[in-house]
Amino acid sequence: MLKDKIAVVTGGTRGIGRSIVETYLKNGAKVVLFGSRKETVDTALSEIRAKDAGWQVEGLFPKLTNAKEVEKAINSIKEKFGRIDILVNNAGISQSTPLYDYTAEEFDKAIDLNVKALFYTILPTAKIMKEQGGGCIINTSSMVSIYGQPAGVGYPTSKFAVNGMTKSLARELGPDNIRVNAVAPGVTKTDMVAALPEETVAAISSQIPLGRVGEPQDVANAFLYLASDLGSYVTGAVISVDGCARA
Repeated sequence: MLKDKIAVVTGGTRGIGRSIVETYLKNGAKVVLFGSRKETVDTALSEIRAKDAGWQVEGLFPKLTNAKEVEKAINSIKEKFGRIDILVNNAGISQSTPLYDYTAEEFDKAIDLNVKALFYTILPTAKIMKEQGGGCIINTSSMVSIYGQPAGVGYPTSKFAVNGMTKSLARELGPDNIRVNAVAPGVTKTDMVAALPEETVAAISSQIPLGRVGEPQDVANAFLYLASDLGSYVTGAVISVDGCARA
């Protein structure tokens, strides 16, 4: 579905991002994953290549909150591969601190990584996509961007911003044949959820109409659809992948 496409996936070393990377590779894309540190990037690359030596995957670790570092990394990918077809902005942090215990620094951290870093990555990539005649940008949102959450206000605030950026850029970049969408996962079995006691996961699942938490692959499938020709007329969408859960 993505044969010979060049994809960039931030936050691609583990969890949902890692599943997106491997799903794209299985479908013929060449992928450059971004991680927070050289060590985590190297480990992820080693594990991914061990699954299939034929997969074309590389890794970089720019500081996503540094616009110049990000621009340099994006431009290096363009120089090596000649184009960037797909950008997935998946890196981010969640928070659950009650308002009365919040600090300005903690709030800023959510905005810096969950919002500003997306803009820093999109800006140079969109210019490349415009020059080559089009492309696809997909942002990771969250179910809390739709329903809010009872604590940690910086996180849903940042994801509301992701939705706004997604819809606005879809309108602005559509004439350049650049599609911009978002995926809003619900509770997903990443490392944090997998480490919870069985009874806790069962209690969470009982509140979800489909009766289970999501798998990273469930979310990656939505990213595959949006990046492929199957989603060629979809832009400005925020697709919920949450089992109809409510935050």
